[in-house]
Amino acid sequence: MLAEPAAPRKRDPEGRRRAILEAATELIVESGAAALTHRAVAARAGVPLGSTTQYFASIDELRDSALQVLADEIELSLARMEPAIALIHERPEVALAEAIDFLSDRRAVLSDIALLTTAVTDPRLNELALRWTNRLIEMLAAHIGRARATAIALYLDGAAINAGLSGGPIPVADITRTLRALVEMPIPLEDPGARSGS
Repeated sequence: MLAEPAAPRKRDPEGRRRAILEAATELIVESGAAALTHRAVAARAGVPLGSTTQYFASIDELRDSALQVLADEIELSLARMEPAIALIHERPEVALAEAIDFLSDRRAVLSDIALLTTAVTDPRLNELALRWTNRLIEMLAAHIGRARATAIALYLDGAAINAGLSGGPIPVADITRTLRALVEMPIPLEDPGARSGS
């Protein structure tokens, strides 16, 4: 008895596009955006080489789309921090724990670094790269004033780069001490969003 012929595989263009994009994000996190090539992405995604140009007209378009995915992931982590930030005066330890969680998330840290370093050489990506920092400043400023908010956001940018370079976050005690000091630092009276005290 003859075997039934195998049913043709259903085409899933959107699934293939997602696989290519996910492969590109993984490669950027692992090796940086400069290392991205059609061949490397196709190999990681397990698709024919021509598929990458079928869905993305150029390596720049693929890179930009992958960086957008990474920026969206970082923004989701920021959205999860928002309730803790709202309690920064009443329960500062909760906001501190969220910041430490972010710095302990290797993918988030390396994604942030990839966005920042790519934007340094491609100014088109500046807004995307600064989105997390600017949004964090806005969220914090409503509770502790813009001067403190800016100091904290810039400190966390530097802490993320340090975590990426060293392979792990700054010791929790050091982060906690610094963030507490920044939340409580003296600020000019003209900073309208600031509240006094803890």
